[in-house]
Amino acid sequence: MTARGSITLLVLVFGSIFFAVLVALSGYVLAQNRVQDVMRVRAEAFSIAEAGLDYYHWHLAHFPTDLTNGTGGSGPYAVTIPDPQGGTAGTATLAITSNTACGQTLSMDIASKGTAAEDPSQSVTLIGRYAQPSIAAYDIVTNGAMWFGSSETINGPVHSNNGIREDGPNNAPVTSAVSSWACPSSLGCHGETEPGVFGTGTHPELWSFPTPNIDFQGIAANFSADKSIAQAYGIYLPRYSSGNANGTAYYKGYHLVFNAPDATYPNGSVTVTKVTPAKVSNVFLFDTSTYGTEYSLIQGETNPQTYPIPSGCGLIFVEDNAWIEGVIPGKVTVVVANVSNADVTPSALIHGNITYASANGSDGLTLIAEKDITITPDSPQDLNINGVYVAQTGSFARNLYMNSSHSGCNTTYEPRNTFSVHGTIVASLGQNETWVIGQSCGSEPDAGYQTTANLPDRALATDPPPFTPVTSTDWQFVDWQQQ
Repeated sequence: MTARGSITLLVLVFGSIFFAVLVALSGYVLAQNRVQDVMRVRAEAFSIAEAGLDYYHWHLAHFPTDLTNGTGGSGPYAVTIPDPQGGTAGTATLAITSNTACGQTLSMDIASKGTAAEDPSQSVTLIGRYAQPSIAAYDIVTNGAMWFGSSETINGPVHSNNGIREDGPNNAPVTSAVSSWACPSSLGCHGETEPGVFGTGTHPELWSFPTPNIDFQGIAANFSADKSIAQAYGIYLPRYSSGNANGTAYYKGYHLVFNAPDATYPNGSVTVTKVTPAKVSNVFLFDTSTYGTEYSLIQGETNPQTYPIPSGCGLIFVEDNAWIEGVIPGKVTVVVANVSNADVTPSALIHGNITYASANGSDGLTLIAEKDITITPDSPQDLNINGVYVAQTGSFARNLYMNSSHSGCNTTYEPRNTFSVHGTIVASLGQNETWVIGQSCGSEPDAGYQTTANLPDRALATDPPPFTPVTSTDWQFVDWQQQ
């Protein structure tokens, strides 16, 4: 082979290699350009889908009951989204679903499919839930002062319109509406003026004060309306007790035990009995800070009846005291209040564990009491409750049970082990943790629940049971996700 032939062969070989590399590089560059184009178009589609949600937010602000985009017909509804230059950026296609219970709209799910005009083959769908923000977004809310001890773990937002002493682990915001307050002896102080939130808690960087009040008048339940709706769509239990607070008969009521769905009751049920209570003496009462008696033990039960939970309205109105426990089926709201007798203010009593039939977010409980929500003396050693608990004019608490000489604990009821809440506690007079756990009975150090854990329920925050109190009457997006 001549030198010229060798050079020609080398040129061909290296030329082929160079051409192959060039083709591969060109293909890579073109592919990357295509990826960038797709990403850019999908980003535009995302923005268009957001614009669709914003558009319907605006529409509902002007036409609150219109779920048909002014058409009167079924969707989906195509909405043209303009660009800044006066052209068309793309189209948002809206599908709107109303979530109702007891004949009322609780929330709306709006699915917005964004498509860019540049490339209709690429789309992004966002789903937003439009509702009034629920009190269930919090872990604890109270009008009164609070003290969280070293054994109390807080994992969700806590707010007080008064002061907070935080000595335990907190992994979420702790907010107070006051800049300073006088910490009383009941919270382990001696009247000192303290910042809105103070203590030896683990994450003071999450403390904030002063912050806006949460209006307890605004979140108050409308008992008269709730009663009427329960009579029409749900379950209504009339007053069984009688007389006034000075008589034993005043503390009668109902025992509600919830049951998971079964073949007889596919939507679940509640078994209701009429209760005659027993008196408990030598009780240090959380609402008066004095020794007295309470009527929280169930002495006798009569007239058992099992009611199916109505599929379209899980509202139960009890116009009397109510002992609550069991397995909650679906979304249920229990209102314990009396609108027929001005001098009667019933309370709810937690008698046992309150759990859910399913753990997928489809079940939930809201318990609203006109006065207190009390944990009974014979509650389980390890008490687990799920749901939203609202003591509208009173406290969420457990009394302190002493022996007859007031020198030590009543060992039948003290102490208890662990108390776990998966949900929200709202109390007008304060969530009196100092009475629920870790108190002393005279010379004996241990009373109440020794450890507690509070964990908010994200599912209830965006999809609560009907008539759960809201923190604002303004409708807004409380949740959204990309499909």
